[in-house]
Amino acid sequence: MSRAEHRPSRRAFIGAGGAVAATGLTAGCESPPVRQDRPSFPTPGVSPTGRHQAGVTLPRTAQPNLLAVVADVEGGVAVGPLLAELGESVRTLTAGTDPRLLGLAPGDLTVTIGVGPRLVRGVGPALPGAADLPRFSRERIEPLSRGGDLLVQICAADPLLLPVVAAALLGQAGDRVRERWRQSGRRGPDVRVAEDVSAPRNLLGFVDGIVGPHTTAEQRRHLWLAGPAPVAGGTIAVLRRMELDLPRFAALSVAEQEAVLGRRRATSAPLSGGTAASDPDLGAKTPDGRYLIPADAHVRRSHPGVVGVGLMLRRSYSTDGPAPGLLFISFQNDLRTFTKTLAHMDGSDALLDFTTTTAGATFLILPGFDRQRPLGAGLFR
Repeated sequence: MSRAEHRPSRRAFIGAGGAVAATGLTAGCESPPVRQDRPSFPTPGVSPTGRHQAGVTLPRTAQPNLLAVVADVEGGVAVGPLLAELGESVRTLTAGTDPRLLGLAPGDLTVTIGVGPRLVRGVGPALPGAADLPRFSRERIEPLSRGGDLLVQICAADPLLLPVVAAALLGQAGDRVRERWRQSGRRGPDVRVAEDVSAPRNLLGFVDGIVGPHTTAEQRRHLWLAGPAPVAGGTIAVLRRMELDLPRFAALSVAEQEAVLGRRRATSAPLSGGTAASDPDLGAKTPDGRYLIPADAHVRRSHPGVVGVGLMLRRSYSTDGPAPGLLFISFQNDLRTFTKTLAHMDGSDALLDFTTTTAGATFLILPGFDRQRPLGAGLFR
């Protein structure tokens, strides 16, 4: 059953909170307080305003915790005022001046908001972000877990912030929106790949997100939308929630796992040699004529040069319910970068044999905003 179909009542929520509080009081009576030997230092904040929304390339190292909430906007609702209100709430929440934070420090909190294809088509059917995400194989997606009108991506070092900020923003929207699904996830510590590139390992044990538009020039070319004016400074996001068959993957030998991905598990170097930052040599062969990187390896099937597309900024967050998996998020300035890549993988990518997609959607991540230019004002006047 989806979260949209079964939500706890306010009375149940308060009752649960009271039970937790009572448990905490009892525990305090039974044991001495824990001594805090190390001082806690505030996490640097991230400005929500500017040319681009925060939460895509800022902060430079992605926060370890994420909550993605996907909702629909009810018919007849004025989208422009709704987005403007949400943007103002994002500003006060990240500034730490909003009482709905319940005393929590915002730290590196970022909130990134996108709108779905239905809303974009209502403005202009030829605009970037107006196309729906097509269906692919290996999907088991319920109707409420496909598509959506509104994405709220919340990231922070402090996991307590995620549900608190989500409640504040959904409360701000009120009955103008209806939640479809949500998913939280975590990232492990980053592994250094190159001087200015780092990425975490995923549940399969491999570093995830090595290839991407990391430099400013690459991001300008492959990540950010340059026009038309209402969307300039935004980007296109794709979300895919996937279950992983971890037992079957873990049963493979390390060499077999590396053949699935096309990289060394320990070093992340491509099987063709070099370092983690080296571009895979897809033509390299063994003396007996076999490719060092197998024909169905993920590195080969998803390689931008092979597919003939640009780069995508990829973020994967590990999930643990109801089955272990990944929440995959990619940002790119052309939806075809993702769709052509997945279509090429769909034929014979060995990694897909271990995945089942259970939710999917695409959104136009709106351009940045500030006090003079409300969120979404260029698109929804």
